[in-house]
Amino acid sequence: MIRLLLTSGRGPAECRIALAKAVATLTAEATSLGLDTDCVNGPNPDGHGPASAITVIHGDAAAAFARPWIGSIQWVAQSPLRPHHKRKNWFIGVFELPAPPEAPKALAAHDVRFEAFRAGGPGGQHQNKTGSAVRATHIATGLSVVAREERAQHRNKALALERIAALIRLQGELEAITARNDAHAAHDRLERGSPVKRFKGSAFQAS
Repeated sequence: MIRLLLTSGRGPAECRIALAKAVATLTAEATSLGLDTDCVNGPNPDGHGPASAITVIHGDAAAAFARPWIGSIQWVAQSPLRPHHKRKNWFIGVFELPAPPEAPKALAAHDVRFEAFRAGGPGGQHQNKTGSAVRATHIATGLSVVAREERAQHRNKALALERIAALIRLQGELEAITARNDAHAAHDRLERGSPVKRFKGSAFQAS
């Protein structure tokens, strides 16, 4: 699976028209090769097209198909909105997005390494006698927590599992925020020039 962000940057409505045409062309080409696609469009403020879109391409050949699309896309055409406008070159950018964080799975005890130890603090005399405190480490991520509040070790283990699950959710949220920030940065660094693909005319034909 490959996720592509298509963005018109800060360009005018003509760039958003180009973006909509590019999404349609990309989707049609992928379908003709037997690749499935999903697409979500950003806001469309005036009906001329979204400022950005994310297209997800599925299949073993998704990466090879997407690679030639990544970069600056040029559309050479007279403005359909401003017929007397001198500008005829409109640009959008295509960027690959990182894979989204996986939804956290239910945490099982065998996913975690437990170590019992004696601990002080409130009720510490009892803890020191029983060694009921628990240090738990999530094997896959290395995230570690300590639970010592309960007097029974099995209850501290359950508490530790809850805390690690919460940390994993937070880690996923942080990755999502990072990916979102990367998408915003890509939106702002749209480069006009040296396009990887050029299209022309209202029919959006490759040139």
